[in-house]
Amino acid sequence: MTTPSASSGQVLAGLQVTPSEDMTRIRAVCEHQRGLIYVVPAERSWVCSPESMPAHALAGFFRELVALKDPGVEALMKDWGLYYRQLPAPPEEEAAE
Repeated sequence: MTTPSASSGQVLAGLQVTPSEDMTRIRAVCEHQRGLIYVVPAERSWVCSPESMPAHALAGFFRELVALKDPGVEALMKDWGLYYRQLPAPPEEEAAE
C-alpha cells in the first residue's frame, strides 16, 4: 500500500510490494526511514508458489525469531512496536462423500 507524501515531491510513503520472476522487493518508506527488503527463494521457502513465497518467508522468519525468546530481540521488537502472532492453520476441507 502506498500513499503520496505530504511533501511537494512525489516520494511515496508506505509499503510497496514489487514481485518479479526471481525475487520480491518490499520498499518501506516514510519521512524518517527508507529501506528495501528482498525476499528470494531459499531452503525453507521451496514449498510455496512464487506468489505466496514472500508471505511464507516473512511469517516463518518472524515465527522463528519470536521463538528464540531472545531478550534483545524482544526489546528491539517492543521498541519498534512490532509484534508477531502465528495464526492457526485453516481447517482441512472435508472430502466430498
